[in-house]
Amino acid sequence: MKWTSLGNGALLKQAAAEFDVLLTADQNIEFEQNLTTLPVAVVVLVAESNRLESLEPLVPAVLQALDVLSAKTLVRAGV
Repeated sequence: MKWTSLGNGALLKQAAAEFDVLLTADQNIEFEQNLTTLPVAVVVLVAESNRLESLEPLVPAVLQALDVLSAKTLVRAGV
């Protein structure tokens, strides 16, 4: 998507315009942004690292969260 240069606020706005859910490993996003103003749900991936082998075990929890998430909601998946 070439969004690597976007800050969190701009990233959330862009994601909200195109997607229902944003997956992120940024564990501070809920404290840095007002998520209740965006029509997007956020899933924070909580793992030892951002490496695939650390994130892959979170897939079942993410899939479960996707079944019940609604806009303006933040869920943590993982440890």
